[in-house]
Parts: sequence; C-alpha cells; structure tokens
Amino acid sequence: MRSVAINVAANTNEPGVRGPLFSDGSFEYVPIPEAEPTRADATVPTYADLDLTTDVPEDYRSHPVHLDPEFAEYPGCERYTYGDPNGVKAGPILDLSAGDYLLFYATLATDGDRPDWAPPEWGAFLIGQFRLARDPLTGDAYHDLPADAEARAAFANNAHVKRDPFDARVLVQGAPDASGLYDTAVPLSDPSAGSEANAVVTALSADSGKGPWWRRPLRFEPDATGRLLALDPADAARLSGR
Repeated sequence: MRSVAINVAANTNEPGVRGPLFSDGSFEYVPIPEAEPTRADATVPTYADLDLTTDVPEDYRSHPVHLDPEFAEYPGCERYTYGDPNGVKAGPILDLSAGDYLLFYATLATDGDRPDWAPPEWGAFLIGQFRLARDPLTGDAYHDLPADAEARAAFANNAHVKRDPFDARVLVQGAPDASGLYDTAVPLSDPSAGSEANAVVTALSADSGKGPWWRRPLRFEPDATGRLLALDPADAARLSGR
C-alpha cells in the first residue's frame, strides 16, 4: 500500500488567490482555472457556479474551472477521478496499483485566524485522497477502451476527458468508500513557515524537503503510508517537535 501526494488547487498564479485554511483546521478547495479548450458538448462550471467563500478576482468569476481532481461530494462532480498531462506527475502515479493511494495537497492561505499547527501567511496541506479502485490508465489505454466500457464511462466527467483535444497521460479512479476531501487539512509545512517542510515530508516521504518541495510529487512507501493515513493535524505537527 504505497502512496503519492501531488500538488493541486488554486494558487497565487492561477487564479491569483489560494483557498483559505480556517481556524478549526477546515478549508475550502478552490480549483485552478481551465486553461485549455473544452468540447462544445461538455458542461464545465465557472467559479461563480461553485458558490465559493474565497474572494476570486472579478475577472475570473465567469471563467470555467479545471475541476480536477474530481471529488464526488464537490459541486459539479460525479465521481472520484483525476487526470494529468504532466510527465513529472504522471510517472509516479503510473507506478501505483489498485489499492494504493493518491493523495492531494494544496497551498492554502493562513492569514486569518489559524490553528497553532499552521504557519503564518500560507502553507502546504493534504486536503484529500483517493484509494485507487483500479490500476491507473495511460492516455493510450483509455483511448483503446470500447465506447461502451464501464471504465470509460467512469471518466466521463473528468476535466481532461472534456478537453479538446483529450490530453491526459494518466487517469485515476478512486474507490467511493475510501476517497474524498478531508474535513481537516493535514500540514506538510512546519509551523514556522510555509516554505519549511515538516517531518511528514522529510521523515516519511522520499523527498528531501529542500527547495520548492511543495511543487513536487511526494512518494511514500508502505510503512510511511500507513503512518501518514493515521495522522491528524496535531500529530503531523508533533512529528516536527511542535
């Protein structure tokens, strides 16, 4: 049971704001803008459709969102799916198998009231997970599926399947009983600063925590994955001696 954590969600580049972390450790998942053309028959929500509390810049309000990862409990979503065209992320994901975990982390704004385990201004936090319902699919394997295949239908609402042209190098489906957004974010940043990795990164993952680690895929071997999935936010902070 291995896992890989990848960076997703809004940031200061796209659309110019981060989702917030709240004082009780909950958060708001804000997708990035959709940057590519989508099929004429595809329904793609805008930021206004999501009814966010985050103050998205006005010129983005009517902009379509790239709703990926897709969490079934989130507005505009149907299942637990994720796609990626980027080889840096696709490679580690394709090393996973059914039953492994794909974890999602985001940089969140912490400039309001924040828990004592959160750094000032911003930090990186785990926000959700998929337990893989099947082995990941390459883009070519997806294209080879029959039009009426159950696996093809599972990805019908995925943002990369809606793009014109389709561009995913990998597609992942999460099992409904072990996938979802977290109620409380789990910190990857040290309480001292968002750019400082805590021991979840430096001791549990294969990453050094040096440089812009919060942009990189983080790999966790089986023992580390088991420990990681059992952590609550305070546990993660205590790993760093806080």
